[in-house]
Amino acid sequence: MRGERGGRGRDRTAAADVEINTWSALADLMRLVARSEAPQLRLRLIAAIVLTLAGRALGVLAPLALGAAVNDLAAGQGAAVAVSLGFAAFAAGYALIRFLSSAAPQVSDVVFAPVRAAAQRRTAAETFAHALSLSLDFHQTKRSGALSRTVERGSRSVDFLLRVLAFNLIPTGLELVLAAGVLAGRYDWRFGAVAVVVVVVYAISTFALSNWRLEHRRIMNQADTAAAGQAVDAFLNYETVKAFGAETRAASSYDAALATYTSAALKANSSLALLNVIQSGIMNLGLGVMAVMAGFEAAAGRMGPGDVTAAVLIMISLYQPLNILGFAYREVRQSFIDMEEMLKVTRQRPLVADAPDARPLPPTADARGGEIAFENVSYRHDARANGLEEVSFVAAPGTTTALVGPSGAGKSTIVKLALRLVDPQGGRVLIDGQDARAVTQASLRAAVALVPQDVALFNDTLKANIAFARPDASETEIWAAAEAAELGEFIRGLPLGMDTLVGERGLKLSGGERQRVGIARALLADPCVLILDEATSALDSRTEQAIQKTLRKARAGRTTLVVAHRLSTIADADQILVLKAGRIVERGAHHELVARVGGEYAALWRKQTRGAKPVETV
Repeated sequence: MRGERGGRGRDRTAAADVEINTWSALADLMRLVARSEAPQLRLRLIAAIVLTLAGRALGVLAPLALGAAVNDLAAGQGAAVAVSLGFAAFAAGYALIRFLSSAAPQVSDVVFAPVRAAAQRRTAAETFAHALSLSLDFHQTKRSGALSRTVERGSRSVDFLLRVLAFNLIPTGLELVLAAGVLAGRYDWRFGAVAVVVVVVYAISTFALSNWRLEHRRIMNQADTAAAGQAVDAFLNYETVKAFGAETRAASSYDAALATYTSAALKANSSLALLNVIQSGIMNLGLGVMAVMAGFEAAAGRMGPGDVTAAVLIMISLYQPLNILGFAYREVRQSFIDMEEMLKVTRQRPLVADAPDARPLPPTADARGGEIAFENVSYRHDARANGLEEVSFVAAPGTTTALVGPSGAGKSTIVKLALRLVDPQGGRVLIDGQDARAVTQASLRAAVALVPQDVALFNDTLKANIAFARPDASETEIWAAAEAAELGEFIRGLPLGMDTLVGERGLKLSGGERQRVGIARALLADPCVLILDEATSALDSRTEQAIQKTLRKARAGRTTLVVAHRLSTIADADQILVLKAGRIVERGAHHELVARVGGEYAALWRKQTRGAKPVETV
């Protein structure tokens, strides 16, 4: 296939309307190579360039050797000349030069392959690490499937650009200059002009037709991306799809995207066939003109038969790398776009980042745990009209502070601020007297552990999921955390025990089992501040009572922040903060708040104790 290679495997997100500065993109590519830390980078780069250029030069010189052999044969007298040493030497030289011209690029590819691999690996690893470092706002708006493909396509584009652009297209341009120079210098300037004109017409036609075909490619790639996104969403939300009996609907949406892809693919393949026909016509027209010109020169005695052969072979060897020009042009252009899309991710700056002078959070000096203080903290989400407004409270070392209130009151926002997943827009959050923005995020999150309402687990073993908080924890410590979270009996009853795989997002476990794994993970982290965000909401009453007892023990030596739905679980809290519309409207101990006539907390308590439907919480 001359113009390009088809197939969905090479399809990438189309963004043909994105303007790419070629020189800037090349500079980005070179910087990626420089950061690759490939072994013997400079030596391999120089050797690969030399080998590639040598192969191109030998490819032009090889026809001259064969032409000399044919001239020597034609100039001889009698049959004995046919096996003369002169002809044999030229013919052998032609074969050797052809072999060297073919072998040099292969050797160059072997020499440079470790650099390409290192650059691709480094690029993917850097982008992945940077994406993970971005703030909560980025990850709340991203699509996981699209981000994964952006990283994958961007890293592969680096390998493709280095292989095709640096060691194919650019050397082909140099080969054209060398071939034109040889044809003009050895024979006639018109031969060089014909070679240049034919290649230029070939390239312009290919680029024009490739640009025309981009619309088909864009539709095809958009449909491919849409289909992939729908498939990933359906797989990730498998339980929701099953629960609503939406398998047929999800499959139909996927099929519709594939139908759009198929239609565009047929148009793309038809236009590819037209491109190949036009390319073939230009090639053969150029060869015909070169052969006729050489024939006239031979008839006039200015060229020998071998020179005619050499001129035609030079044109044929020049055409060989042009066979994939359409494919290479489109893919190089698309690869630049893919690389740029990937670099856009790395250029994003996280809203929550360590300050230049950030220091590790000092170990808590109080054996009872750390202190959390909110000083006039305000925060408003972009998507909400209300947020936190001048919230102030202190969670003293070793105490338990509970947050209650209706949905959207700001409880989850307080949790995110305490973990520094977001930064306050006004006021300060202090951990042991240190502004959370002045300490490193790693040290802060080592001191603060979260048990969320919906515990997310990795598709790995129970042991790996519990030990995620402390990968260096011993087997004994892991089992102690599991026992503390009332998981010991459950794990011992499994055929594979701790080595049991939990499935994607832990779907092989029940909701209560996932929460207990989350509790075990937090206990293993041994934080000085423990945040429980509805940590027992998925547990049955008996297990919840056992876990509550365990959590009361776990609070020793820790400050605890609890987001509660069932008020009975926080009746023993040292202080309860009642939030409404982003403000603390009541605070105090359970017995104090219940005694307030007309109070928000008292109303919630009466609803729950009378069996009425409780107010939903975040």
